[in-house]
Amino acid sequence: MNAPLEAGLDPCVLASVRDGVRTITMNRGDRFNGLSTAMIAALDAALDDAAADRDTRVVVLAGAGKAFCAGHDLKEMRAHIDPAWQQALFDACGRMMLKLTQIPQPVIARVHGAAAAAGCQLVSMCDLAVAVEGAKFGLSGINAGIFCSTPAVGVARNVSRKRAMELLVTGKLIDAATAADWGLVNRAVPADGLDEAVAELASAIVAKSPAAVALGKRAFYRQLELGLADAYALAGETMTCNMLDPDAAEGIDAFLGKRRPNWR
Repeated sequence: MNAPLEAGLDPCVLASVRDGVRTITMNRGDRFNGLSTAMIAALDAALDDAAADRDTRVVVLAGAGKAFCAGHDLKEMRAHIDPAWQQALFDACGRMMLKLTQIPQPVIARVHGAAAAAGCQLVSMCDLAVAVEGAKFGLSGINAGIFCSTPAVGVARNVSRKRAMELLVTGKLIDAATAADWGLVNRAVPADGLDEAVAELASAIVAKSPAAVALGKRAFYRQLELGLADAYALAGETMTCNMLDPDAAEGIDAFLGKRRPNWR
């Protein structure tokens, strides 16, 4: 089922739903989709809408224009030098970034161009990411005298410490193939294969039990922050809950009966 662009969202973000896949598009291509306060608020609202929609099974995060996201809006930041405004900006951005991991649906970053500084952070906080071969990634804030401390939180949870630190202290950009090799993105594909690769990932997820995916995503991020024993305890509780869900019974019966499952 197709749905038109949603009303009520800030015009700097557009959203549409088709066949269980909700595409959220940052729509400030003329500003390289910078994470201004308006963009952050609009993305936060769009993620809330996605989380509340039972028909949305996967979220694709995309950008309009030449870049995926060039990071924070430096002009806006320079115009507000008081500590309270700056702290509010980073607090709001942090909440939005966390929400990418907290909504029940997997989020796929569709990276068609540069993802720098907080834009690279945005990619790192998505559950999955597909990038065109020509895309560039980096923590380039240091080039403007700003150490990318908040972007480092997400990036350092995707790549090794030394690779993250290399990005942080040099400000250099890496290509999509390197980003894939380092673990920042899942795939680097030719430009004409981007949508196909994203659709392949999305359709594979849509075919699975939404209850199991949501339960598993929540547990995955929780166990990452725990010690080994506590992680196994949480995982065991999650598996137990999963096995008691009707979708698990349906899935097992379908597997044994050699038929397609009919998820709730």
